[in-house]
Amino acid sequence: MIEITNCNSKSKDECNLLKTVDVPIELYKSLQGKYFVGYADNLTFGQGTGAWGRLYNPKNSRVNLHVNVWTVSDISESPYRAEFWFNAVAPGIPVDSDSVTTSNFVINPLPVPKIKLQSASDVTEDPYGGVEAFIRIGQPGTTLVETENGKFIFPPGGSFMIFLSNQEKPELRASGRIAFGWWEEEITNPCIS
Repeated sequence: MIEITNCNSKSKDECNLLKTVDVPIELYKSLQGKYFVGYADNLTFGQGTGAWGRLYNPKNSRVNLHVNVWTVSDISESPYRAEFWFNAVAPGIPVDSDSVTTSNFVINPLPVPKIKLQSASDVTEDPYGGVEAFIRIGQPGTTLVETENGKFIFPPGGSFMIFLSNQEKPELRASGRIAFGWWEEEITNPCIS
């Protein structure tokens, strides 16, 4: 909630009135230059392989990651399984996405995220360690999307991963895209690293 004091009026009583405005947290974080969006495209999997996209918070970032929204889209060919992992070890070799941007283009210089959006395709192993938090099943051509409102919070070294596979029809190839919206909050307590 933002409070605005109107002190440009002629009356002293009017000057003491407060106006309150409810602002969605995403807008508030964007105004601060802390909100970012991005995606990992052309993820391929099937025939015994998986693919994943994740938000990774580097150990030296000095920020906490707040996951706001995720989408899985453009999956072709087969039904697919999306597994959601917290702080898991990712199989394969992570590739940083170039498709990441701030959501506020008014700030100069433009804010740069500390969180890394990474992905890998055609991996032969599953994630391990961490927590497999939940699973969603999608059909070809459908988009899975959820707004989490920043409730998934990861400190430096943590990650939020979506792992894709097509276990129902493993012989088929598939491809798709994973996208995220998130904000970053500086760690102010010097005892937390």
